[in-house]
Amino acid sequence: MSVTSATPRPNADDLLVLLAVGRTGRYVSAAEELGINHTTISRRIAALERALGGRVLTRGAGGWELTELGREALTAAESIESAVRSLAADARGERVLEGVVRMSATDGFSAYLAAPAVAEVQRRHPKVSVEIVTATRRASLQRSSLDIEVVVGKPQVRRAEAIALGDYYLGLYGSRAYLAEHGAPASIEALARHPLVYFIDSMLQVDDLDLASSFAPAMRESISSTNVFVHVEATRAAAGIGLLPCFMADRHADLVRVLPERVGVLLTYWLVTRAETLRRPEVAAVVDALRARVRAEHDMLMGTVLPSR
Repeated sequence: MSVTSATPRPNADDLLVLLAVGRTGRYVSAAEELGINHTTISRRIAALERALGGRVLTRGAGGWELTELGREALTAAESIESAVRSLAADARGERVLEGVVRMSATDGFSAYLAAPAVAEVQRRHPKVSVEIVTATRRASLQRSSLDIEVVVGKPQVRRAEAIALGDYYLGLYGSRAYLAEHGAPASIEALARHPLVYFIDSMLQVDDLDLASSFAPAMRESISSTNVFVHVEATRAAAGIGLLPCFMADRHADLVRVLPERVGVLLTYWLVTRAETLRRPEVAAVVDALRARVRAEHDMLMGTVLPSR
């Protein structure tokens, strides 16, 4: 009688190693998180691929990315992680949330919306830590190391959920010193005599932001940057008229809105995450906090309320 060997089952520890690599995109970072060495990471991933009969990771430009099989395995790994964490409770018997949540968002959103929202999460759940990467770009289709992405404009994504967070306005602003020297434009046509402070056109990856300045195509460029905080400070330094988020510009008493009845660009923040990632309690807590913060700051985002100084 011949004996055939059974197909090996995936090892739970190997799945948790894949989870760490999938979230960071790097063996070294995963090794540091798990407290094991790089070689062990490689060996466990190889064992998992033998058990599953295929590749779970592929080399991408920004690190290791999950294959289709890897994404299926990651879902199982997240279920294991969630089940283990559900056993932890505090002295009152309430569930303890813990873990690292990695997100990316634009500069302004990160500073004025994400940071206070995350701080509130950490006050309630001290074992949850959040890493915020600032970037102004389209939602990534294959980026496996991020749990949450906040982008401008409705994203076209696959295998992910896109959630509308809320609207905000861009307006034209000039510093009091600049307007005193050059005069405030009284019409759209008069804008042609003024330099524009905005994004670097050739490096702008977001279509909605690219179209935002189309109301005044004749304005010449002044200082341009990939960072919106540079736009604000350059405008305050009298470099020209800045096309700025109202919720950032209205914080500065030395900035005056120009042509408010004629120029107002409405944009929308969207949140992108995978359904299986959203099932992680710590990720859900951060998403809920972001949504609550955007709702609370609605008037500020729309440029209808001045911040307290």
